[in-house]
Amino acid sequence: MTSVRKDTADQSGIDTPIRLHNLGIIYAEESEKGITHPFFQLILNAFKQEAESHGYDITFLNENARSKEKSYLERCHESRLDGICMVCGNFDDPQIKDLVAGDLPFVVVDHLYKKVPAVLSDNETGIQKLVEYAISRGHTRIAFVHGQNNSIVTQTRIKQFYNVMQYHDLPVPEGYVRESLYNNIELTRKVVKEVLRMPERPTCILLADDISYLGAQDAARELGLSIPADISFTGYDGIPLTQALTPKLTTIRQGSDQMGKMAAKKLIDLIEKPETTKRVPVIFPVELLEGGTVAKI
Repeated sequence: MTSVRKDTADQSGIDTPIRLHNLGIIYAEESEKGITHPFFQLILNAFKQEAESHGYDITFLNENARSKEKSYLERCHESRLDGICMVCGNFDDPQIKDLVAGDLPFVVVDHLYKKVPAVLSDNETGIQKLVEYAISRGHTRIAFVHGQNNSIVTQTRIKQFYNVMQYHDLPVPEGYVRESLYNNIELTRKVVKEVLRMPERPTCILLADDISYLGAQDAARELGLSIPADISFTGYDGIPLTQALTPKLTTIRQGSDQMGKMAAKKLIDLIEKPETTKRVPVIFPVELLEGGTVAKI
């Protein structure tokens, strides 16, 4: 049911119901951490604060509640949503693509659709900083255990990894680039253990994100390897959790709060100023956090 509120009485003395503006959020990440996920939590909180400061309410669209009779688009219209922000989910879902092509203002975080405003961090620079930092520490055998290859973020990071390695004339042996899942501790532990058992194992492994480091850390310890003396790791995201570990994780900090705030601003501008709002991607800079998980060799 659409939220309404009683406005102050008009000159006739009759209260007039005023519809509250409402933004929908699509958020479905595979680690099942929900909105407690440390990286996306910061994005969602910043989005919520910015939207509420402009008088907008927030409605989460539950992916699991979809029925065969009603599509995302139909549910959005029934709920009288003014616009949609997709933060995380299956970007190739036909129902999502229908939303993108529909008549509702739409903004996406960490992905690109043609003619749809997007908010991303600079993934090319992020990977470049990590690889070049590892090289500056003397590493030449560098592997990359990345997230699922179904988004522009993953594809950009993989391509840039190869580009930087090639620029520095460093080989990437078969088996050094492996797919895992974002924020999946157990699968990362399994994949990293397989990489560490290679005849010529890497000296440094780039991970898909900071949470994955917990699985990589377990894999190293199970094989009797010390971090960073025997094997070095880098993460990606810069969440507070891994900066509280000893040693601190070397990682890339993304401007999650800025990304969430900008996503809300973009969506509200699309609703209130559709003719003048630019639909080009907004890319935020990233920062290398030098921790203690990359040894100098």
